[in-house]
Amino acid sequence: MNTVRVYDLPTRAFHWCFAALFVAAYAIANLVDDESARFAWHMLAGIALGVAVLLRLLWGVIGTRHARWSDLSLDPRQLAAYLKGVVAGGGRRWVGHNPASSWAALSMMALALALGASGLAMATGVAPEWVEEAHELMANVFLAIVLLHIGGLVVHVLRHRDALPLSMLSGRKRDLPAETRDVPARGVVAVLALVVLAGTGAQLLRSYDPASGTLALFGTTLALGEAARESGAGSESHDVADGHEDGHEASED
Repeated sequence: MNTVRVYDLPTRAFHWCFAALFVAAYAIANLVDDESARFAWHMLAGIALGVAVLLRLLWGVIGTRHARWSDLSLDPRQLAAYLKGVVAGGGRRWVGHNPASSWAALSMMALALALGASGLAMATGVAPEWVEEAHELMANVFLAIVLLHIGGLVVHVLRHRDALPLSMLSGRKRDLPAETRDVPARGVVAVLALVVLAGTGAQLLRSYDPASGTLALFGTTLALGEAARESGAGSESHDVADGHEDGHEASED
């Protein structure tokens, strides 16, 4: 049976890195006490997740046909028709992302960026209390979308008897229109993206101080855990700045 490569290697690499980093960050946040030094890995995984999303955003502009944002199917009418076809059978065959996976992908990436931004705000000690509540809510919404996405894939497979989930492993789909052609694999780009992501992880580890539970990032000290925040490590850079101001005022007096 003929198959066609519709997803290039960078798209597939991002998909699995994205999934692994979210699972790691969510599991640590819910299974590790926030007073533990190991809780810092939640923040490290979250930062790496944000970097992965930024790489994917770029690839959505310059990537192959079915990796681009313009290929996503975001028309609500198409989503309704697709869901009806999954339940009732039949319906249109989508070469790239179907409407359900298009909405899921966009929602999860938006949530990942929002989680990263709110997490950084908490780590710097400048976020009000409601930001932490919003952070937890967004993480749970993210998980709900993941579970709905997986459930939708299971229903699709049972209804259509195809191997749609494997397309993110092999990059290939079957039973597509005869005129559909393979997209380029772009293996070199995938390797470069993985190198950037691995390099980011290595730099985060070098910049992280387990003794204090802090991370030095772009001249700012981040407190990666409740204990570090309570000790005031997250506001260290602000205290230093205040100290300079106090010293300046004292010299004027």
